[in-house]
Amino acid sequence: MIIFGTRGYIYQLAMLTLLCGHCGNPSAHALRKRVTKFTLFFVPLFPVSTKYATQCTFCGAERRLEREEAERLQAQGGMGGGQGGQGFQPGAGGIPQQQNPYQQ
Repeated sequence: MIIFGTRGYIYQLAMLTLLCGHCGNPSAHALRKRVTKFTLFFVPLFPVSTKYATQCTFCGAERRLEREEAERLQAQGGMGGGQGGQGFQPGAGGIPQQQNPYQQ
């Protein structure tokens, strides 16, 4: 009998301050990498798929990213490994920046 399957792993790459495209608030976003690995007898052997996403800590909205965009955000966002980031321009790189209706 052979036991095989897949298992998912989530790695937090960075915490970034971005303008959320869903709620419009500038808030912390977790940049995460989700890796699905093929397992044989419960031993992970090789990755089957890798996906990247950011999640807003204010409203919980999640946005999927391409690998290149995730790497760019991690490089611009400061320190990796969940150590908090700074210095990213909201609205750059395909992240929509919404206008504040109360600002004149």
